[in-house]
Amino acid sequence: MSLREQLSNDIKLAMKAGEKKKVATIRLMQAAIKEKDINSRTEGHESALTADPGILDIFTKMVKQRQDSIAAFEKGARDDLAQNEKDELAIIQTYMPKQMSEDEAKAAVAEVIKAIGASGIKDMGKVMAELKTKYSGQMDMSKAGGLVKGLLG
Repeated sequence: MSLREQLSNDIKLAMKAGEKKKVATIRLMQAAIKEKDINSRTEGHESALTADPGILDIFTKMVKQRQDSIAAFEKGARDDLAQNEKDELAIIQTYMPKQMSEDEAKAAVAEVIKAIGASGIKDMGKVMAELKTKYSGQMDMSKAGGLVKGLLG
């Protein structure tokens, strides 16, 4: 079952169960996907976003936004708003693949470096592109960049 189908089914179940927060969050997720579909059509792409990796990229951005908002709200002593963001974050993360631990991420980075034959920092772009393709949604790419630099540099 694709992520789109799963979201559609889950929103129906959440509506029946009266889970207002989950319904609202899934609607946000569906709206983000729809926005990406519309933008891709206006940029000349003929089809809507169908592949799960593309949808996972959207969800990854949503997770990052929620994490940033939580930090800002907690800094501003707005615990009510921070809790709202935490609730949304928990729901979004249920649709994401399991995140890699730091050791798993290091092993994955080392494997990709070996597989593409990267020898120096000039190959960092190739390594990052391969990591994004292979481990989209499973690895924090900002942290992966530091790991790649450490292993290549």
